[in-house]
Amino acid sequence: MGKKVKKDEKPQPDDVFDALLVESRNAATVVLMLSSPEEDVQSKACEAIYKFVDKCEENKKILLDLKAVDPLLKLMQGEDETVRRYATMGLSVMCQNSEVRKFMRKRDDFIPTLINLLHPDIADNVLYEFATLGLSFMATEYSSKVKIFECGGVEPLVRLLSASDPDVQKNSIEALAQMALDFQARCSIRENDGLPSILELLKSDYAVIQKLALLALERLMQEVGNRNCMRELDGVSRLLEILARQDLFDLHVMVVMVLANLLEDLETLEQMKEKGGLKKLVMIITDQPAPEDDSKKLAKKESGSRAGKKSAKDAKSKKGADEEKDDAVSGMDSITPTLPDVKMCAAKAIARCAKNSQNRRILHEQEVEKMLIILLGHESVDVQMAAAHAIGIICETLSFRDSIKEWGGLPPLLKLLSIDHGDLKEAVTLTIANLTSSNLPNCQDIVNLGGLDLLIAALGDLREEVIANVACVLTNIAQDETLRMEAISKGVVTALVDPLRSSNTNVQSKAALAVSAFTCDADARAEFRESGGLEPLVMLLQSGNDEVRRNTAWAITVCGVDEPTASEICRLGGLDILQQIQLSSTRQSSFIDAALERLLDSNTSAKYALTGYLSTMNLVEDGFYDPGQLRPGTQFQTLEDYLKEPVNDKRPIFFINGKLQVTKESEKTEESDFKVEASKSSTGKISKVSGKDSKTKSKAQREKEEKQREEELAAQAQKEAEAIAGKDKNTLEPPSDPSFVRYLEEVHEKVLPLSTTVEQITVLARYVAEKMGGPIERGQLPHFSWELPMSQIRFEIKSNVIPIGKIKMGIHTHRALLFKALADRTSVACTLTRGNYNRVWNEVLVGETDQAPGAPKLPPSRYIVDLIHEPGKLLPIYSHEAVAYQKV
Repeated sequence: MGKKVKKDEKPQPDDVFDALLVESRNAATVVLMLSSPEEDVQSKACEAIYKFVDKCEENKKILLDLKAVDPLLKLMQGEDETVRRYATMGLSVMCQNSEVRKFMRKRDDFIPTLINLLHPDIADNVLYEFATLGLSFMATEYSSKVKIFECGGVEPLVRLLSASDPDVQKNSIEALAQMALDFQARCSIRENDGLPSILELLKSDYAVIQKLALLALERLMQEVGNRNCMRELDGVSRLLEILARQDLFDLHVMVVMVLANLLEDLETLEQMKEKGGLKKLVMIITDQPAPEDDSKKLAKKESGSRAGKKSAKDAKSKKGADEEKDDAVSGMDSITPTLPDVKMCAAKAIARCAKNSQNRRILHEQEVEKMLIILLGHESVDVQMAAAHAIGIICETLSFRDSIKEWGGLPPLLKLLSIDHGDLKEAVTLTIANLTSSNLPNCQDIVNLGGLDLLIAALGDLREEVIANVACVLTNIAQDETLRMEAISKGVVTALVDPLRSSNTNVQSKAALAVSAFTCDADARAEFRESGGLEPLVMLLQSGNDEVRRNTAWAITVCGVDEPTASEICRLGGLDILQQIQLSSTRQSSFIDAALERLLDSNTSAKYALTGYLSTMNLVEDGFYDPGQLRPGTQFQTLEDYLKEPVNDKRPIFFINGKLQVTKESEKTEESDFKVEASKSSTGKISKVSGKDSKTKSKAQREKEEKQREEELAAQAQKEAEAIAGKDKNTLEPPSDPSFVRYLEEVHEKVLPLSTTVEQITVLARYVAEKMGGPIERGQLPHFSWELPMSQIRFEIKSNVIPIGKIKMGIHTHRALLFKALADRTSVACTLTRGNYNRVWNEVLVGETDQAPGAPKLPPSRYIVDLIHEPGKLLPIYSHEAVAYQKV
């Protein structure tokens, strides 16, 4: 008989299995179960996968390798709610792995599927939770942010911020915080009314949700439209409420970060100022109770009067909720100190806000500098550094620098300068540089407080930014002569040499500028030259940085005022480098031109050789030499180099020397005279002594003392002679020119007594022509023999350097040079101009009153002095005779 069927039990088909329990511990088997047609098997497999991937990071990668993503994604789009839920849970958790996210970016249907699961009609909090979790993981990748935005994912995320499930809120705000890194998403969140919902999350009972909300706000406030919306929602007041509550101290840092972005907006800053929020912020950061306004004082007074009639409990119960809220914001009598990180972030927020000049004005009106000066005394180095940096930015406005001094900000800054901390020193020195810029009272206070020693010592700091800032401070101090001299006495000039050797272009630039500020007097230039500072300074001219070249050229312009420094710069190749730069179309500048001109003015020999022109201000003094016209780019050699060269057939070098040299014979004569005089004086002294002590000393003893003294004097004289002889062997002395010395004496006797300039020029021109072979008839110049006598002089003195006084037969080149050398010593102003083919001439300025006494005064005219054909004749500069005189 067959099996009996119960009355209520339906008969089952013969080809269907009874319920079968399947267990597996192999992940691959579970993945295969995802492809089962039975929903119950799919559900249990998805649930097992979720538990598996939730254990550790490696499991997520294992399932990716087993190709579990495709079936899970397919099940996420199915109709069965349970299967869809578990598939979403498993795949969303897998997205925590970077390799899984990389794979998911290639699937165009994954992010749209997650967004579709957020539809309001689904109303499944578990699905919402894990779909938003998957979006928050995917939003960490930039390309995924764009995909979420393009698929309209911002709107459902914003809507779910108001969900009842805190997990959904947490995942949604986290996804939005990641999306807020993209500028398009920031606007989209505002357009979907996301800001009010985010502000409401600040009241959440969960700290993680509050922190994520603040993170999202910090990123959203980087956009101007969001700041305007935040101002309309009075979001600043809500942030200050959190900042005033000490039980929310873990949120304070992030609150200040949001305020930092908000404070960049001028209108928001104005709103904070009007509502007193800025002062509240300052008071909270400095751990001081905020001042109470008049309304609150009146409320407290009335409360006190009521307390006299009623009990304290009744008086307290009459306070409204709004009054309690205001008290929380304004602060209480005793305030718990703010965390150092909050103070640091607040100072950084002030610094960011102060980058705008209008914002600086508002901050100054609220006396924010006082808060920053208080923070300078904080024990945390990070707080000190942030406060110093903020003060430096505020002081970029000239009028605010005095307030820092009045509020006592300079002493703590100098105190921080002595702390060995690189970042702190950099911030402090930058602030001091801004404080002392165009502010001599602050410079004076820095010096009075002993800051010079600290600043000079900081020039040897290891941090290059510190050295650059200190160089700026010292440049500012050098604007006052008294302070500059005090700094020089402390060795600042020598200390600036090492920064010039730095490889940092900023340090090089600032150090060169400081050198130009301190080398304004001869002693400082001599110290700088002896300290070896000219060599690195000249090397900086070859820098590829425009600012370095500009400041270096200016320093050389200042240093090249005196001849010794200018000569040393030329010896180091500075003149050649400046010439090369001047020929460049990209590196040439007016500073290079000024430096080159200054060097040439201080070294007339180089100027005449390179430019072929000397003005009336360029005097031909002792030591001047004329090597001839040099081509551009040719190196200018020193006189010592020319003296070392053997005699050759090239153009000779003409030398000016109006000093009488002491010969070795005269030195020996002076030495012997010195011995005799010394002997006489010593003998006289001994005789006097012996006369006084004749009773106590014998004649033999006196003779012995006299002989011993003579021997000592002779030994000393011999040492001096040996020293002089050794010096002569190592150095080449320029040749003497007794003839030129005699010329000077005769010219002073003949020219100086004359009353008019014309007479002086005429007599001097005739005198020069007489000493150089006399007048030469027109057309006879080619027959005038001067080359042979010049060669004879060169052979006689065995040198290419010929003193000008030895030339007895000369033409334009020699006569014009001699005229210029004599005229400069008799106050006759003239120029020296080199032409072509040995044509050189002198130009003078002569007023009409000099030519015709009693005539009306007219501007002086330029004339060329004839030294060849009619010596003493003045040729008008544009006359045919003058043109012929200049040409062959």
